[in-house]
Amino acid sequence: MAKNSKLLFHLSDIHFGLEDNRALDWVIQEISERQPDAMAITGDLTMRARHREFAAATQWIRALDLPVTVEVGNHDMPYFNPVERFFDPYKRFRGMSELVEREIDLPGIAIVPLKTATRAQWRLNWSKGWVTDRALQQCLDAIDALPAGTQALVAAHHPLREVGTKGTALTKNGGRALNELAKRPVLAVLSGHVHDAFDIIEQTENGPVRMIGAGTLSQRTRSTPPSFNELHWDGAVLTVRVRNLQDVATRDMMIDDVPEDASPPREAGEPVAPVRQVPRTDPPTH
Repeated sequence: MAKNSKLLFHLSDIHFGLEDNRALDWVIQEISERQPDAMAITGDLTMRARHREFAAATQWIRALDLPVTVEVGNHDMPYFNPVERFFDPYKRFRGMSELVEREIDLPGIAIVPLKTATRAQWRLNWSKGWVTDRALQQCLDAIDALPAGTQALVAAHHPLREVGTKGTALTKNGGRALNELAKRPVLAVLSGHVHDAFDIIEQTENGPVRMIGAGTLSQRTRSTPPSFNELHWDGAVLTVRVRNLQDVATRDMMIDDVPEDASPPREAGEPVAPVRQVPRTDPPTH
């Protein structure tokens, strides 16, 4: 690997509680053998934000010998304790609190967080994303403070796509966020949530923004087997390899559009990867 190159692992949607332990053991082996420079986990560490799920997630992440940043996903907000959800939504992250929305600075490249999961919204489906004004400004300020010449990878849970109508948009204010990020030295926006990998270019009024999604390492697969993204940065070009235990080619692991949710495709026209390993029945939800 060239002197200035970096190897980064991008994981998402592990869903402890319904995790795929074979896949997680394999990731540990890959970290040991490949020695990545850093890792981004873009949300949904847990299935239902239960204490035992966070305990398992904390134990697994603490065993990793590399810099890690963890984004918060919609599944990581307390489900059964509304008081905690509204007044202390990150309480259950206390075992790894310093890793949550952590900026990782490496020579020439940085991972900068952008929060998209919220404790409440003015719409019924709280599982979808929302980029608040405050969250966006914090992200932009962090990018603007990077040393000259440093490229940013923005880490979020939800893809910044306003798929659907105004009331059902996948990520509220996602378009505005992309417009602002397009003005800055952003290599790509990393995300998860939809459980299939993707690598697409989103056009904005200020120019293109690359969006890279990671699949899931849980039993809640969509149209591809469990996977994670291996990102290579050589100082000029960022390349993506979708790693999976079945050795399916990266192109065959990627969907070419972003769906509105992470449910298995059931209707014609829904985004599905070429490998099309759609489960015969919907994966478990509890």
